[in-house]
Amino acid sequence: MSENTTPSAATANTVVQAAVEPMGAPPSPLRETWDYFKKNRGALAGLIVIAIILFLAITAQWIAPYDPILQDRSAFLKPPIWMEGADPRYILGTDAVGRDILSRLIHGAQLSVSIGVFVVILSMVAGIILGMVAGYFRGWIEVGIMRLMDIMLALPSLIMAMAIVAILGPGLENAMLAIAIVQLPHYVRLSRASVVSELNKEYVIASQIAGAGHMRQMFVNILPNCMAPLIVQGTLGISSAILDAAALGFLGLGAQPPLPEWGTMLAEAREFVGSAWWVITFPGLSILVTVLAFNLMGDGLRDALDPKMKR
Repeated sequence: MSENTTPSAATANTVVQAAVEPMGAPPSPLRETWDYFKKNRGALAGLIVIAIILFLAITAQWIAPYDPILQDRSAFLKPPIWMEGADPRYILGTDAVGRDILSRLIHGAQLSVSIGVFVVILSMVAGIILGMVAGYFRGWIEVGIMRLMDIMLALPSLIMAMAIVAILGPGLENAMLAIAIVQLPHYVRLSRASVVSELNKEYVIASQIAGAGHMRQMFVNILPNCMAPLIVQGTLGISSAILDAAALGFLGLGAQPPLPEWGTMLAEAREFVGSAWWVITFPGLSILVTVLAFNLMGDGLRDALDPKMKR
C-alpha cells in the first residue's frame, strides 16, 4: 500500500479482510446445550447432587462403614454422633435393631437409583414403540393405543401401582414393573405427538419418495428428532419412580425388609417418630434431596433442549 493511502481507505481494507477471513466453526449441538444448561444454577446444583448420589451408589460396597443388614445388639437406637449418648462408631446413629443408618442410606442410594433407571428404561422403550406405531400408522391403531393410555391416565398413578402389585404380589421386582406400567402413558403420548409433528416435514417425505421402509422411517429418520422431549421426561421420570418406589415400600408393597430401601426404612421407623427422630428424618431427607435434584436437572434440560427457551 502506498504512503498516500488515506485512513478511511485503510479502514475499508481492514473491514474487507475481516469479511473475507473465515468465521469460526459453530458450536456443536452438545456444547450449545451444555452452555444453556449451565446458565441455570438450579439445574447445575441438581446435576452436582446427582453426581454425588451416583458416586455413592456405585461405590456403596466400598465406602459404606458397615454391612447394611448387620445388627449390633449393643447399639439399639443410638443417636447421631453430635448428640449426647451417641456411639462414635455410628456417625448418623442406629435404628431399632442396631443397624448403621449411614450404611443403609448409602446402599439405599444404590437401590433407589437402580429402581429409577430400570423403570425409565423399561417404560421409555415400550412407550416409544407404542407411540411411534400410533403416530406413524394412525387410524384404528392410533385410536386403540391412545384410548388405552387415556384410561390409564384417568386412574391415580399410585392406586394403579398398588393394584398391580397386589395382583403380582409384594416385592421390589413387581413394584418396579408396576411403576413402569404407570409411567408408560407419558412416553406414549410424547412419542406419538412428536411423530405426528415430524411426518409432514421435507426430510420424511424425501426419504419416503426414495423408498425408505416403515421401520427405517420410524426408528432411523424420525426417532432421533423426537428424543429431546423424551430425554427430559426420562429425567423427570427417574424422580417419579424413586418417589413411587418409596411410597410402595412405605406401604409394605415394595422392597421388603431387610433391604435398605428408603421407603422401607421410613415404614420401619414410624413408631419411633417421637423418641428417635433420626431414624425417620435421614431417609426422608434422602428421598427429598434426590427427587428435588432430578427435578431441577430435568427443568434445566427442558430449557436447554427447547428452542423456544433459547430465544
